[in-house]
Amino acid sequence: MTRHGNSQSSAANLLTDNPELYEARFPDPERLAGHWAEDCLSRYGAGPRVLDLGCGTGRDAAHLHRAGRTVTGADLSEAMLAYARTEHPGPEYLRADLRQFTLPGREFDAVVCLDSALLYCHTNAELDGFLSSVRTCLAPGGLLVAELRNGAFFLGRTELLDAPRVNGFTWRGTTYRSTTTLYVDRTAQLLRRTRVWTADDGSAPVEQRSAWRLLLPQELRYVLAANGFEVLALYDGPGPRTEPPWRAGDPEGTATDADRLHLVARLGRQLPTPVRTPR
Repeated sequence: MTRHGNSQSSAANLLTDNPELYEARFPDPERLAGHWAEDCLSRYGAGPRVLDLGCGTGRDAAHLHRAGRTVTGADLSEAMLAYARTEHPGPEYLRADLRQFTLPGREFDAVVCLDSALLYCHTNAELDGFLSSVRTCLAPGGLLVAELRNGAFFLGRTELLDAPRVNGFTWRGTTYRSTTTLYVDRTAQLLRRTRVWTADDGSAPVEQRSAWRLLLPQELRYVLAANGFEVLALYDGPGPRTEPPWRAGDPEGTATDADRLHLVARLGRQLPTPVRTPR
């Protein structure tokens, strides 16, 4: 955090630019997300080659590697990738923008996209770019496994929007506090977040802004079908970020009403033929 007298906005991200701090803020000693992803891959018979898109610090990619899979982790943050290579070795780590990427000469049996990373596709063009890129690198019959926020949760509900949420944690002797405000931008169909970071080390507060696309379950089914995917499972819980959290052996849910969505989709052998409406 830069030392100035006044609060400032920053295009950087305190957590993603500081991977050790990220893991301190979001500890996952049980590797629940990785365990859940591996359970999905095993349940639906995925082959061993896995691409973890938006892999972050590499914790989940490394877990899948330890489960016996050949894993490639991809992320846009060079800081995250450097940390992953050192702290969570095993997978190959590459820089890629999930909104549009190419990995020439590589083919995967499954693509995993956790922690709402898919929702950084803010526009229809970016969402199409993501699915087109995934389709290009997946083997026929390959799986897309994703975990993300549920846009339907915000239809008539405001409990996550009513008031700022304050969280704090201490890392290496410094106490950090975040004040987070969420609001729905209905025109852009985005969940926007403003987060102000303060620390007790004398640094100035830093304001950061980010956003996620809000996708409704039926909208997600439609765009996946249009891109040649068959939805095998789509449900709100249990999952690695739900309360109560997913545990090994839990059956898949059937509702799509709560805050999270969990998706398993299979790539068909060809795109569906567009339906043309007679004039």
